Amino acid sequence: MNWFCAQIGAREHYAVARALQQEDKLTALYTDFWAGPITRHVAFGKLRSLATRWHPDPARKNSRAEIVSWNFRALWWEILLRRYRSEARFNTPSANCSAASPYHGYIEVGRRFAKRVQEDLKRRKGLHANSILYAYDTGALEAFTWARGQDLKCVLNQMDPNRFEVDLVKAEEREWPGWALKSIQVPEEYFIRREQEWALADRIVVNSEFSRQAIQQQGVPADKLVVIPLCYEIDESNRKPEIRSRKSDHPLQVLFLGQVILRKGIQYLMAAARQLENENIRFNIIGPVGISTEAAAGAPRNMTFHGRMNRDQTANWYKKSHLFVLPTLSDGFAITQLEAMAHGLPVVATPCCGKVIDNGVDGFTIAARDAEALAQTFRRYLSEPDLLPSQSAAALIKAQQFNLKRLGENLKHLETDLKHAH
Repeated sequence: MNWFCAQIGAREHYAVARALQQEDKLTALYTDFWAGPITRHVAFGKLRSLATRWHPDPARKNSRAEIVSWNFRALWWEILLRRYRSEARFNTPSANCSAASPYHGYIEVGRRFAKRVQEDLKRRKGLHANSILYAYDTGALEAFTWARGQDLKCVLNQMDPNRFEVDLVKAEEREWPGWALKSIQVPEEYFIRREQEWALADRIVVNSEFSRQAIQQQGVPADKLVVIPLCYEIDESNRKPEIRSRKSDHPLQVLFLGQVILRKGIQYLMAAARQLENENIRFNIIGPVGISTEAAAGAPRNMTFHGRMNRDQTANWYKKSHLFVLPTLSDGFAITQLEAMAHGLPVVATPCCGKVIDNGVDGFTIAARDAEALAQTFRRYLSEPDLLPSQSAAALIKAQQFNLKRLGENLKHLETDLKHAH
């Protein structure tokens, strides 16, 4: 079967498209912006991020896959999205943006992108039932609408638990008043668009069992949902794999990397750190701070907020840490788990994300919202010196299992399933 992959941005470094390309199944990759040689060499400042919007695999000369992008339009889409975000920040809707919400921007950009994909598919011949359109939520609806009329198979990648996650965050905001910088407000149109995509899809790919259960609770039939974990390819040029150990007089360095927000469980990590203020342990928080100044000021003295960092800087933090913590309340997968393991860090995480950890082998799984369990787990690493190097060695092995080949095999299983579906 011929696969067409449509994605806004460089999600997971185009992993799905690359896995399909390796299996010689990718006919075309649709993306909003694809950086050519000039862009990759001259982009700077705010445009620097555009230089990373490509990958050599799908662009190989011997690849039969076609890359279709709309670079100039994509720049306008980015401006449009930033306008929505800005007006949401100051609550000042304009004549062109009728609602001050970034989610309206996601809807508009998704609609424009999906319409372009639809128009390109229309010009192609020989698609029909022998073709699969794989697209990501919010950017699929118009393309799916046309594709279903042509008997193409439609596969949607749903990246997060949708309403379930938003309701969860709202509950945390009530539990922790004054912590969130801004209360989460998602317009109903956003959910409706995603649910329309669910209805059109032959299969919905989620990246974790946690997401599968959450989406099923929102009315999607169980046989329509497929769990396919993300993959992570280790950049050997930027990584010196080493088994972690700690001298008893050195502090245990614990790394949190991601958005510093209620959904990621920062409030419970702070409570756990407070219990350990007199222990030989330090917590380094890397990522954009999305909690109030007052909440952050209440952090214990063994916790430091370092703010947003680029990829090179985060790689250095992985190298000088002993342990990675992910106290998330809701994540579609959380690929940082794999990044940390690839650097030899055991992971302490909740079950509210992709299942990566073998409990007690390469880290520990602890219940969400349980500061006491977090603190007790950290105490184990402090009191059992052999635990860290043992789990570090296992983490290095685990990271290698979530590779592009495994993703390709999962996609082939999905294709077989679609062939036999009525």
